[in-house]
Amino acid sequence: MPEKNINKYRSSSLWSDFSNYFLTNPPIKTLLKYNSPSERENYSQRILQRLNVDVTKYSVLNIHKIGIDVPTRHVFEELLHWDGKSDYWPNQIARIKRINGNLEKILIYILGLEKIILKWFGSREIKLTPLFNMTALKFQHTPPDSDADNARYLLYECSGGYPIGIFALYVRSSIVEQKETEKAQLFIMVAFNFYGKKMWFYNYILNWIWEKIHNRATENILNRIKMIFENKFDDTIAVLERTSKK
Repeated sequence: MPEKNINKYRSSSLWSDFSNYFLTNPPIKTLLKYNSPSERENYSQRILQRLNVDVTKYSVLNIHKIGIDVPTRHVFEELLHWDGKSDYWPNQIARIKRINGNLEKILIYILGLEKIILKWFGSREIKLTPLFNMTALKFQHTPPDSDADNARYLLYECSGGYPIGIFALYVRSSIVEQKETEKAQLFIMVAFNFYGKKMWFYNYILNWIWEKIHNRATENILNRIKMIFENKFDDTIAVLERTSKK
């Protein structure tokens, strides 16, 4: 896809983010659904095996996956540039802030607001709680020799405005037996309890509302990632081919 078409959808205003990530119907559905406790248990066991984290203690377990026709290493290296300027993230609505420029500590602020000033009370300054406060648990930059799936990932513990749990960006090679045709498969996984409580009165309502919003945004984010990463990789290959012919 030409670069000018990618630029068209960059995060430039609240309206552009709202339109691109919440009103747009994503071309590829990415949510991995589980319809029974046994299916959720299966996903939980696979997460435990691959990330060594227990997600059974969380009321919310949300997993999205998309195929990207780019080698896993290139997908992972692009993810390492995730910040407040990433074209695939709604930074006008949920601004990414790296602490000291590092990926190991990330804060996500609603509308990018870190503080408000109350002029009616002597210009009193109030610091706002981040929507997400994310601290790295483990970054797998290079797959271990025993890993046949060529997996790499970023794993965080998260807290903030409402979640207590974990968040992961996980990429592996496609598996032919699962009818995956692209070079890589990218997963976004979040597991948490609202305000640290697994069971409480508002759980069902909050989970339903949150998942409706989160699923639409995440599907559009992953579709944007696929478009941008594939475009950049194709451009890189084209440049290398032109250079080799000189």
